Amino acid sequence: MNKRNALRLIAAGAGWVGVTATLGLGLSACSETKQSFTAVDITGADYAKDFSLKDADGKVRTMADFKGKVVVLFFGYAQCPDVCPTTMTEMAQVKQQLGKDGDKLQVLFVTVDPARDTAEVLKAYMGAFDPSFVALIPTADELVALAKDYKVYYKKVDGKTPTSYSMDHSAASYVYDTQGRLRLYARYGAGVPSMVSDLKTLLAS
Repeated sequence: MNKRNALRLIAAGAGWVGVTATLGLGLSACSETKQSFTAVDITGADYAKDFSLKDADGKVRTMADFKGKVVVLFFGYAQCPDVCPTTMTEMAQVKQQLGKDGDKLQVLFVTVDPARDTAEVLKAYMGAFDPSFVALIPTADELVALAKDYKVYYKKVDGKTPTSYSMDHSAASYVYDTQGRLRLYARYGAGVPSMVSDLKTLLAS
């Protein structure tokens, strides 16, 4: 092999090394570790972004009020026999298991039964689980619009008397990060350890 051909091969080899190095850098940049959650990751969803509702003290609340905290928002009603008290009990346990980070969790309970869930009723109901939990009370019209925006189902089921009805409703929770961005859809029954793990991941990001 003459000297000229040898130099050409070396130059070609150097070119391939450069391309490989460039590709390597590109692959490294594209392989950043994505956060892993137990709940359904809905980051970037174009719904359930915000609300404007009165709490049990009559103060209008929006997501901006809770910036700096992870927010778990649940739709339910005070006379719910099982799903709602179970979820609220679990969220109280989640807050406890977060330890010092428990203060960075805000649970919001949106009633789907504003006719019976008065401010007094919901204050007592939240207090039974954790005084820091906030109940939000939409008007009937606000609830219709909110349910549509949050893709939430609710329906009145007649009872034996006009006031003994029950409410069928969606049982999952929406989870927002500390910047107020919708991140997770947590199905009912996932359990306390799963929620604690997901919230720790959000708080660490």
